Amino acid sequence: MISRRRLAFPLFGLFFAAQAFAQGDAAAAGPKVEAPASVPQYGMFEAKISGLPAGTQNVGMIFNRQDAGTAKLIEGFRDGDIWRVRIMPMNRGKHEYTISADGNWSCRGNFEVTAPAPGMHGPVRVKNKYHFAHADGTPFYPVGTTCYAWLNQPESVRKQTVETLSKGYFNKIRFCIFPKHYVFNEKEPDLYPFLLKEGSEKEYDWDYTKPNPAYFARIDEAVETLGKLGIECDLILFHPYDKWGFSRMPAEANDFYLTYMAARYSAYANIWWSFANEYDILKDKTVDDWEHYAALIQEKDPYDHLRSIHNCVPFYDYTKPWITHCSIQRQDFYVCAELTDQYRRKYDKAVVLDEIQYEGDIPYMWGNIAGPELVRRFWEATVRGGYATHGETYVGHDGVLWWSHGGKLWGDSAPRLKFLKEILYQTPGFGLRHTNQEWDDDAACAEDDPDYLLFYFGRNQPKYRDFNRLDPNASYHVEVIDTWNMTIDDRGIMKGRFHLELPGKEFTAIRVVKVKDK
Repeated sequence: MISRRRLAFPLFGLFFAAQAFAQGDAAAAGPKVEAPASVPQYGMFEAKISGLPAGTQNVGMIFNRQDAGTAKLIEGFRDGDIWRVRIMPMNRGKHEYTISADGNWSCRGNFEVTAPAPGMHGPVRVKNKYHFAHADGTPFYPVGTTCYAWLNQPESVRKQTVETLSKGYFNKIRFCIFPKHYVFNEKEPDLYPFLLKEGSEKEYDWDYTKPNPAYFARIDEAVETLGKLGIECDLILFHPYDKWGFSRMPAEANDFYLTYMAARYSAYANIWWSFANEYDILKDKTVDDWEHYAALIQEKDPYDHLRSIHNCVPFYDYTKPWITHCSIQRQDFYVCAELTDQYRRKYDKAVVLDEIQYEGDIPYMWGNIAGPELVRRFWEATVRGGYATHGETYVGHDGVLWWSHGGKLWGDSAPRLKFLKEILYQTPGFGLRHTNQEWDDDAACAEDDPDYLLFYFGRNQPKYRDFNRLDPNASYHVEVIDTWNMTIDDRGIMKGRFHLELPGKEFTAIRVVKVKDK
């Protein structure tokens, strides 16, 4: 076991100091607080405190809605020479707060929480066990992508990445907090997450108590920018592809880092916590370590953001209570999405296949499947009641591969995945589950509406299909979907059991929806 020294802030002391201050008069001169007078629901309220003594250790905020009477305690974080405290107000109305530092300085204030900004629906939660919805009840269907180290690239590539993402192909992105050193990723980043120890002449001799403000400001900007595009940020907290020592930090540094991450990013509505990319390759970390990290984030994140952990070969035990959904890498090069419904039954949780191989042409099996195969795997996951994540690894573009660097997309799958996303958002209720209408089909129905059916034939190419198990007394609206050419052929209303002519092509889907009585 690794010995631990917990670095949790002693905020119970701050609480009592702030309560005592609330009964007295405002402090005279002293530190300066900048904070907005209003903020939209699910937006971010940030108090910036400057002028605190250099040795300040702990800053926190107690806030509550004025008519609620229940105080909530939020930890702050040092950002260079200033401190910041961030909250995400979940309820409208007037809120009061008290900020306290080291129990010997305090100030009070208030702000108004207004209606949410257009498109802002709050953090994503698990809905109906296997699916997702925002805090306000709006469904969320994850169609994600992977850009592990895009924030460690030159500014021109980062801007190009955002431009590509703005086209609406994806609504979730996985990326690493720490820089990545791996095949196709051997350049030094321009910034590092921690500052070097003062006076040290050693290479990569980091002061793990001093996060680099410029490094995390870049992450802040990215999360905020992507949030405006409606994109969830799946933040990978640890990964093994490292030459700088971040995957092997001391236990105290890991705890400080996770506490810092929770304080800095919990107030963003559009984040998910991914504790590791390929946890099983991080050999110096045990299951007890991962359980400890999860408990720490749960304690420090007041908004209960989604949490999972990603594997290389063996799956983590996704039945653990802290895990909100399965984040799965395939264990076989050929069969993966076809097992989605089995994973649902085994773990009894939402399934996101976060790595099912990438569209591309690199020499490695994990990164050289064709676009049609990646799209097929997305659809297979969909009709089995789960979700999938995209990646692209084409060489020959100045060494910039989307899967890690971002930039441009060169493959064929992204527009087809956007088309799938649009179809998913037409699902009644919250999500799909696997069902069998005939003995040999792959079909899904809406979790909340068994009369909404989606059939998918993948590599098969039937010329016709007879529907014999539907209600013979009902009418159905029938559409034939070409998932590759992105067309929907409306066949109109058909009565009861019917014969349906099909194009005899791969990647055909059929949507059959019972016509409801008005």
